[in-house]
Amino acid sequence: MKKLLLSMVAISALIFTSCSKDDDEKGNTFEVDPFNFKGTIPVGDNIVLDPSTTYKLSGELRVDKGGKLTIPAGTVIEATAPTTDNPNVRYIAVAQGGQILINGTKEAPVVMTAELKKSSAWGGLVICGNAPTNKGGSNGATASAEVSGLTYGGSQADDNSGVINYLRLEYTGYKYTDKKEFNGLSLFGVGRGTKIEYVSSYKGGDDGVEFFGGTVNGKYLVSIDSEDDGIDFADGWVGTGEFWYVKDAVKSGIEGSNNGDKGDADYPMTTATLKNMTIIGMGEKPWYLKEGAGKQTIDNVVIGGLKANKAQAYFYADITEKDKAANDRIAAGDITITNVAFIDMGEGNDLKSSAGITFTENANASGAGNGKDAPDWANGWAVPQ
Repeated sequence: MKKLLLSMVAISALIFTSCSKDDDEKGNTFEVDPFNFKGTIPVGDNIVLDPSTTYKLSGELRVDKGGKLTIPAGTVIEATAPTTDNPNVRYIAVAQGGQILINGTKEAPVVMTAELKKSSAWGGLVICGNAPTNKGGSNGATASAEVSGLTYGGSQADDNSGVINYLRLEYTGYKYTDKKEFNGLSLFGVGRGTKIEYVSSYKGGDDGVEFFGGTVNGKYLVSIDSEDDGIDFADGWVGTGEFWYVKDAVKSGIEGSNNGDKGDADYPMTTATLKNMTIIGMGEKPWYLKEGAGKQTIDNVVIGGLKANKAQAYFYADITEKDKAANDRIAAGDITITNVAFIDMGEGNDLKSSAGITFTENANASGAGNGKDAPDWANGWAVPQ
């Protein structure tokens, strides 16, 4: 037994030493401790993780302006449970001008998870870019992110915060207050130079994925068992969403807003092009056009599975007195919905839309690729196996 313990200690030391040595050889100043993974990656550092090592996230890991974090396929980052000695929230954040390169594959996704296998066990991944948002009150303004405290926004629509390919986020959604909590993936003012594809949020305590302004596009996104909305966009997001699969959100499947303080804000106004969507199993409003709604072009949607006897419209906006800006957008023809298949609407539910929202139906709509069922492109990586 003593020999075994000594061997394990020696192996652990070797792993740690080799990680630190690699960093030194690249000229990095950030010291990677896989057993106490936290801190700030500064300007000039390019940290490359080792996929054979499980990194124990023990606090905030931040990529500052000019820093870079590269995560190879198959890498696992596991948030440790808070303790009396270390109560700090565990999360990963990328500041304006920093970059994260997540290079997962379908066979070997990057997994960000937690020791505690339950929702809200840790924060999640937050990325802040220099692309426009309408939260600052004027063109090119900046704002402070709801979580992380980092600045986001600006005027660089083509801003590049890196690449995300095949990432699964599990048990995220740490909650400070009812109005301040993490999503699985939070995109604050992220620019369209950033690539976001094949991202899954599994059992998150808030939204699976949320776009707070910015111009980044999101393709092949999955949200399963979120305790708020499946996928949310707001604050002047101008982008395209393709192939989204949302299942069993406690509240809305999709929530699309313009600005919670000024519903008709146009610097910029949310302008979303959304196609190939499957939204199945919601507790409240399946598709919620909220807080001004912005402009939404929606095509090829399979939507259904509202909890029984909700008497809730599948495409919903509040009455004019509550959300005049959203109703103005509807009246102006800025909300277009085509090729929708309604399935399994739930006992006691038959209202397809509210507030004058119109749509065209197509019983053969394929949604995210496989009707109401999980699409083939999500198989094998989007949920724990």
